[in-house]
Amino acid sequence: MHPAYSVIFFTTASGVGYGMLILIGILNAFGYLSSDVTYGIIIFLLSLGLITCGLLASTFHLGHPERAWRALKEWRSSWLSREGVMALLTYIPACLLAINWIIFGQTNGVNATTGLISSLCSILTVYCTAMIYASLKAIPAWNTSIVPTNFLLLSVTTGCFYLNAVDVFFGQSSLELLVINLIFISSAAFVKIKYWNLIDNGKDYTTIGTATGLGALGKISVLEHPHSSENYLQREMGFKIARKHSRKLRKITIFFLFILPILLIAISIGVQRIAYILIITTAISGSIGIVIERWLFFAEAKHVVANYYNS
Repeated sequence: MHPAYSVIFFTTASGVGYGMLILIGILNAFGYLSSDVTYGIIIFLLSLGLITCGLLASTFHLGHPERAWRALKEWRSSWLSREGVMALLTYIPACLLAINWIIFGQTNGVNATTGLISSLCSILTVYCTAMIYASLKAIPAWNTSIVPTNFLLLSVTTGCFYLNAVDVFFGQSSLELLVINLIFISSAAFVKIKYWNLIDNGKDYTTIGTATGLGALGKISVLEHPHSSENYLQREMGFKIARKHSRKLRKITIFFLFILPILLIAISIGVQRIAYILIITTAISGSIGIVIERWLFFAEAKHVVANYYNS
């Protein structure tokens, strides 16, 4: 599939924002976050700002962005519609928590419950986003239950990068949050590598042979291509990335998104005086890694229509 930059920005930026909201709601309920007003302003501006920018960017890939609101009516059958509905619903508990935190200085009791509802809504929104892709049977690389798991783990992992960065900026780096981040980085790395192994070794369920019903006769190939020049379907649905480039980009992703953050966080735990620099670098490294990971997610997937063009 052709990697659209607007969709890459949407899934990565909103993923970080929702990951932050998931952690904010849960950690606040258990008393692991500071109730400081300035701290609250920063974490909510960052999380809600990234979510809003991501959602706005998602409309850039549409032919008629002004009609995007109509998709909300199809929530009974469309994961895209469910994502839109959940994204809007998530603003309600998140904004209520932010208002009580920033204006009234209240973070416990009912507000803690509001935070947990915000976390649940955020989880459901990320899940709906992932299911937009995982529900597409015509794209075998996406049509797997690993995709939602991968999206959720990466969302919390990257959200934790940024929440840790805000914590260290306020001089209140939490050992518990750093350990949580290490756990999610390791889990996300395991699932991501498993996903890559799956798409590398997966069986092609649809081929020219199965599409034409002539597969029993032997290997089927196209005698003449249907078009003399590249068309829209070939550009969008049959986007190709060389195997050597794919392998190289995967290694870069693993380094920036998983290996380097683990090393930096581990060092920051032992060397407190440079923790600020290390944690900020972790957030930057993770941001680079997640963008490359998401680009690969689209670039390595191929629509079955590409079989028609023998690509």
